Amino acid sequence: MSLEAMIELALALVAFLTAVVFHEYAHGRVAYLLGDPTARDARRLTLNPLAHIDPFGTVLLPLLLAVLRFAFNMGVPIVGYAKPVPVNPLYFRHPYQGMMLVALAGPAINLLLAGVGVGLWHGVGASLPGLLSFFVFYFVVINILLAVFNLIPVPPLDGSRVLLYLLPQGGKRLFLMLEPFGFVIVFLLLYAGVLQHLLMPIVSWVETILGRFG
Repeated sequence: MSLEAMIELALALVAFLTAVVFHEYAHGRVAYLLGDPTARDARRLTLNPLAHIDPFGTVLLPLLLAVLRFAFNMGVPIVGYAKPVPVNPLYFRHPYQGMMLVALAGPAINLLLAGVGVGLWHGVGASLPGLLSFFVFYFVVINILLAVFNLIPVPPLDGSRVLLYLLPQGGKRLFLMLEPFGFVIVFLLLYAGVLQHLLMPIVSWVETILGRFG
């Protein structure tokens, strides 16, 4: 791997870490605003990355995907996850609704951060140095990828909490039975290339958007 590729890999991982930390912080903050102090009491209501790192989801998985992308030129999305912020729905007046709002907070903050990145690119994109330009691009891409990825309605992703709120009571019971198999389903989707076909067009779309603003 060339020095340039290693630097790009490091910048992409920094962008990823920033995105997942804000994602989990948003979950905890909205839960706290709805009356749940669990994240605060667990000292997870913080932007300190060390509080949110999951050894596999925050380090190994995105590192592996980044190496495949930058060292082997494979068209794989850089996705992963942080250690989930603890939430206790019993504190919410309406538990299913509360969990839906908490779940949506993560993708929402990622889309907001992506918007900030697009705004920065729109303002000074043409004058950004090469590496900083690369970082802003991947900051936008990764935040949008995380938002879309987490809205997939498969446990334990955020979209599953939204779907759970929308399902009738009988459907809720059946859906909850899938939770123990959620990670297996996600990895099967990744292995089968379904997630790649869903997420990789987003990279091209962001290139088009930033190209118009550049």
